[in-house]
Amino acid sequence: MLTMTAKAIPATDGRFFGIKEVRDIADGVSQGSDIAQLLDWVESYLMNGHPDLGRTGAVCPFTRQAAKIDTVRLAISPARAEDEDKAFALIRGAFGELEAIPCKTAMKHFRTVIVGFPDCADPGGIAMLKRIQRRHRFYSLARARMIGMMHAGSEDLGLWNPEFRPLRSPMPVLAIRHLVENDAPFAALHPALMVAYLARFPIKGTRRLVNHFRSG
Repeated sequence: MLTMTAKAIPATDGRFFGIKEVRDIADGVSQGSDIAQLLDWVESYLMNGHPDLGRTGAVCPFTRQAAKIDTVRLAISPARAEDEDKAFALIRGAFGELEAIPCKTAMKHFRTVIVGFPDCADPGGIAMLKRIQRRHRFYSLARARMIGMMHAGSEDLGLWNPEFRPLRSPMPVLAIRHLVENDAPFAALHPALMVAYLARFPIKGTRRLVNHFRSG
């Protein structure tokens, strides 16, 4: 457990915190800080339903369950568009942070890290973060991990409602989580991801993909 006071960390500068720790920060002098805003988006958007989602349940059921068992870690980076090396190093380190989250063996697949980049909302910052995501694509797939990007102008289509834009967030975000069996709909859209998915779930994954294609 970190013992820093909220006053000492108005910006987290790449340090990772559990949800309870962030709540403590948000309730203190850092109310309204970037990490408090990131947590508010996670709890009010990702962990809740949305009328345009196209299905019942939370926008990200994975995050909701992870929060229940304290396997979510949040961080804020002060990186700007010109700080690609710094941002890259933080995200590469986030893979290790993911592995270090303590939990029961059966719950390891619920571990996730979410990094906000409030100073990268400009076109240059978005382009830089997209490069970092691409540079980690095969690194993450080789480890059966997913790396996703969200930002205010995301035009990625919803899986269940193509008119919905599920990957929009108030600040640019890079998130890392485990590849799970329920990711068949995502795997179906990306050949490289499908290879990693079937390597991780050869039998059950094949069945899910077949059912997905049949239902489509």
